[in-house]
Amino acid sequence: MGKITNVKDRLPGPESQRLMAISQQYEARVQGYQAPLVWDHAEGVVVSDVDGNRYIDWTSGVLVTNVGHCHPKLVHAIQEAATKLLNCYEFPTEPRVMLAKRMVEITPPHLDRAFFLTTGSDATEAAMRVVKRHTGRYEIISFYGGFHGRTAEARSAGGLGGVRRGFGPTVPGFIHVPYPYCYRCPFKARPETCGLLCLDYLDTTVHCLSTGSLAGIIVEPYQGSAGFIFPPAGYLKRLEEWVRAQDLVFVLDEVQSSFGRTGKFFAMEWEGLTPDLVCIGKGIGSGMPISALMATSEVLTGLKSGDLGSTLGGSPFSCAAALAVIEIMQEEKLVENAARIGAILQQGLRDIMEHSRYLGDVRGQGMVAGLEFVTDKATREPAPDITVRVISEAAQNGVIVGKVGMYGSVIRVAPPLVMNEEEAHESLEIMEKVILSL
Repeated sequence: MGKITNVKDRLPGPESQRLMAISQQYEARVQGYQAPLVWDHAEGVVVSDVDGNRYIDWTSGVLVTNVGHCHPKLVHAIQEAATKLLNCYEFPTEPRVMLAKRMVEITPPHLDRAFFLTTGSDATEAAMRVVKRHTGRYEIISFYGGFHGRTAEARSAGGLGGVRRGFGPTVPGFIHVPYPYCYRCPFKARPETCGLLCLDYLDTTVHCLSTGSLAGIIVEPYQGSAGFIFPPAGYLKRLEEWVRAQDLVFVLDEVQSSFGRTGKFFAMEWEGLTPDLVCIGKGIGSGMPISALMATSEVLTGLKSGDLGSTLGGSPFSCAAALAVIEIMQEEKLVENAARIGAILQQGLRDIMEHSRYLGDVRGQGMVAGLEFVTDKATREPAPDITVRVISEAAQNGVIVGKVGMYGSVIRVAPPLVMNEEEAHESLEIMEKVILSL
């Protein structure tokens, strides 16, 4: 890779400034804060901007490029597919059929059917349609802080104010309950003594709010957009047991957490979960637009021809890319690498936290973590201004990070899974310099 050096000039560079001025004139300015630079090209974990500066990418393009930027085998598969067939709606194609087979083979054995779409929102919307058709009921439990997309039902299922606020009424039928955000527990409990109090709260919530038409539950293995919030060990298994006792459909949203991100191919493997429906996106295409809904045959019973559809879903172009991604991950043992390099990153970040005035919490698994910044570790008051400073100074020193969280005070750590030890240590050194200089 070669050593990442400090950026030549203060960001943004002259060419970035030129393009950002055009962007401000013509593009809708609706996305979140990012460091002031314009990407030009990338390879592996290294991004180069239009001014010739190089950075280690800790975002994976928002948890997408799991096999690294522009992996040669993926690029070749895309190029070859583009010469044959770009889209084919409804008719089967060899790439789609073979991808369905591979997805069934790599997911836990109870999931025996695959349906392909375009985005994570498409997958979660499709899952909720299946839940309602299968049960004949319409209420779905979802969680504070959840993010399942920005389309109608996905937005309604979500529990983030920024996604819901200002857009009018949401779709009825969603019952929201607390997610175990232990660093900011709404019950003011302590994780070592609470006995998973938030699970007990489910019964009270359902008793008070359900109309008697409870159909299912949708949950993320960890909440990415809310601030990379990881539940305590055992929580998801206990939640699944509760779901089964209520005879509900269990939907697991693995759009962010799948394809090796947590150190397992799928996050559900950590606790042996057996959801009825699993939503998959982002890493499956490693930059190409494709998502999937994995399901049991039983839960699909009752669906008729045309009940689910997607104009570009399962295109031979995107399916060829996804097949290449699976092959790359298995050949290069990227899941194992995510666990190995992830352990280095997790330990390094916790060491930085011990010496930082403002880094209040580090939480994560494998090659994904959230760094929550506070003005004071005792009061835990969120520090969004400090978070913005970290993003800017990290980029200035050669690492690209992003901001998430319900309070705008969490840094996203999610490098491509091809990161090696040298790149891990180099980026940690940069982030230590930035954070401890605050």
